[in-house]
Amino acid sequence: MDAALTPPVDLVIVNYRSYEELTRCLAAIERDRRTFARVVVVDHESDLPAAAGVSARFPWVELIQRATNEGFATGVNLGVSGGRADYLLLLNPDCVAEAEAVDRLVGFAVRHPDAAVIGPRILNPDGTVQGSARRFPGWSTFIAGRSSWLTRRFPRNPLSRWNLPALDEARGPIDVDWVSGACMLIRRDAFERVHGMDEQFFLYWEDADLCKRLGQAGWRTVYLPAATIEHAGGRSSIHAYRESLAAFHASAFTLFRKHGGRSWQWLAPLVYVALRVRLRALLYVNRHKLSGSAVVPNHVTPA
Repeated sequence: MDAALTPPVDLVIVNYRSYEELTRCLAAIERDRRTFARVVVVDHESDLPAAAGVSARFPWVELIQRATNEGFATGVNLGVSGGRADYLLLLNPDCVAEAEAVDRLVGFAVRHPDAAVIGPRILNPDGTVQGSARRFPGWSTFIAGRSSWLTRRFPRNPLSRWNLPALDEARGPIDVDWVSGACMLIRRDAFERVHGMDEQFFLYWEDADLCKRLGQAGWRTVYLPAATIEHAGGRSSIHAYRESLAAFHASAFTLFRKHGGRSWQWLAPLVYVALRVRLRALLYVNRHKLSGSAVVPNHVTPA
């Protein structure tokens, strides 16, 4: 897009102990500074020397340092609140945007005013495609979701491809239920109409909830494979593996209670037990990762 025609974008990054990755992320988007009205980093449990290094290297970044960790959704809302740009770009600190990726996301948004959220194609560091464009969670998500054994071992199976449209490696834009919050461009007026991120979600599933609420309000969510970023994935969660895994399951239950529908709420105890069993199993299988886990609020800590 022509720089003179590019609408302003507020870039918001929520960081948690990922300064090396954050530095690479900011270095990659520095070429796109003309696109951004603001570049905001909300730095949870801020490490003062590391944060000072980021500020010195990138003086054009607005760094909001927090002594505590209030969660991803709260961090996004805080980062968004001080700006006025027409569009918001959420980007994880462990993401590196390819050249023209931001322009392509913004260009699509300008041409399609009914699209509230546009998500790019997201690649793993090895070049494989992440299942970042998804259908809203259902029973099949337990066995064919992005992190399930079936999807990891047999990513081309029909059920995983149905749940994760990005795995089909579509070339053109497609409407989806939701896209990963690792990178999403959001129309500000739509974001504000649904009151932003729901801070009930400490970590994970807040992106699905946002897209669900926007869809209920009549907006589209679109997957745009023409825009590409690389996402290492899980760089922040390695500092608190147990707590991150607990937050994933707690947020999944919150999502079910919020959007599962009244006719399905009688199954809430069963869903709760199933999620707890899955959490316990994963904690056992990955027990080698549990040393050095940090502390997060009690509402996401497994009992």
